[in-house]
This record gives sequence, C-alpha cells and structure tokens, in this order.
Amino acid sequence: MDKSKPGKHGAAKANIVAVGFFDNRKRNVIMPADRMVDVPLIDKRAATIIADLGENYSLMDSETFETYEVAKPTDPEIADSITLNSSVEIWDVMGTKVITRIRTT
Repeated sequence: MDKSKPGKHGAAKANIVAVGFFDNRKRNVIMPADRMVDVPLIDKRAATIIADLGENYSLMDSETFETYEVAKPTDPEIADSITLNSSVEIWDVMGTKVITRIRTT
C-alpha cells in the first residue's frame, strides 16, 4: 500500500496492491486515502476428510461435526499429502471453503 500526498486541488490517494485468495491474481486499486475499505472475514476451522468424491472431498468439522463438501486443493504439495482421515485446516472466506494445509497433531 502506497499513499500519495494531497495536491493543490485533490485529496490524497492510496494505491493498494492485493493478491486474490482463490486465483492468486494481483489486483491494483487506487482510491481516496480517507475512504473505508471492506475487509473479508476469514473463519479458520479444523476438519477431517471422511470421503473422496472425485472432484471434491467430504469433510467433517472437528467442532460442530457438520459435514460438507470442499473442492480438492490445486496446490500439488497439499493434494499429494491428503489421505482419508487426514486432519486439515479449512478457511471459510465469504461463503467459500478452501483447504489450506494439513494439520499435524
């Protein structure tokens, strides 16, 4: 994030460079520095893989015992080390759940 000084006829500007969580694309936003910015809430949870459904995994939440489906991770390092009954960390970002890492106990 860079912030420019206010000019003679304008307000200070903020230049924000962000990387997308789901697609790893860089995004650049230029806006007035006094503007409020929405920040997504990330809910981090632990889950256990209970079934391989082809394109998705069936997971059970470790706290609430709720079951749900999550797409398989695209990162080969994570995807290769997942087995049934593995404990994984799930991030729920704006209603989309993603497997982020394998949990070690």
